[in-house]
Amino acid sequence: MVKAIAEKHGYRATFMPKPFRNLTGNGCHTHISVWDSAGTANLFHDPQGELGLSTLAYQFIGGVLHSAEALCAFTNPTVNSYKRLHAPVTASGATWSPNTVSYAGNNRTHAIRIPDPGRFELRLADGAANPYLLPAALIAVGLDGMAQKRDPGRRYDNNNYTHPLPSGTIKLLPTNLLDALRCLSGNTVLSQALGQDFVASYLKLKHQEWHDYSTFISSWELENTLDC
Repeated sequence: MVKAIAEKHGYRATFMPKPFRNLTGNGCHTHISVWDSAGTANLFHDPQGELGLSTLAYQFIGGVLHSAEALCAFTNPTVNSYKRLHAPVTASGATWSPNTVSYAGNNRTHAIRIPDPGRFELRLADGAANPYLLPAALIAVGLDGMAQKRDPGRRYDNNNYTHPLPSGTIKLLPTNLLDALRCLSGNTVLSQALGQDFVASYLKLKHQEWHDYSTFISSWELENTLDC
């Protein structure tokens, strides 16, 4: 609908993760809470819990962080996706996208933000994410976190752009699609939940995309290495 309306007015709308180097990219931020079967009780809410979250919520977050690097293959499924995750400072003074496997309070520079009691926001996904695979993969890693009672570790409230943590403090998100695919290939949580045949087919498709990209000679290469 957005694209059709834009075209009607002589514009072109895009959800490409990073269409412009100097501007913020297109995210697909996802807010998550888990409710009981009757839909009357938010199981993530605990007024006595840290930042208003229950133990179950933190276990869900632990599952997301445990598989975050592999999850990127679904949340950030294109070559261009990683130019949003690891972007330089933009015209607005920030990128508003994460680059570390970490969670925080009301802080937009980490992969997970806890803005209010009873829910959290995954800031990892971008506009290229498949709207069916994204929630399926997210539920899979969250259920694993609850089943295994995964500990998300400590919360970090630093600004990752202006005050990044010392090297080695926390894991970095993949810097390209190939790294994310390799992480997915070695992740058993997602392959068991989504099906080994599906994950194998997905990896085959995405590896072909990476091959097509990596064998393409870009204008940057011609401009910078033609005379090397």
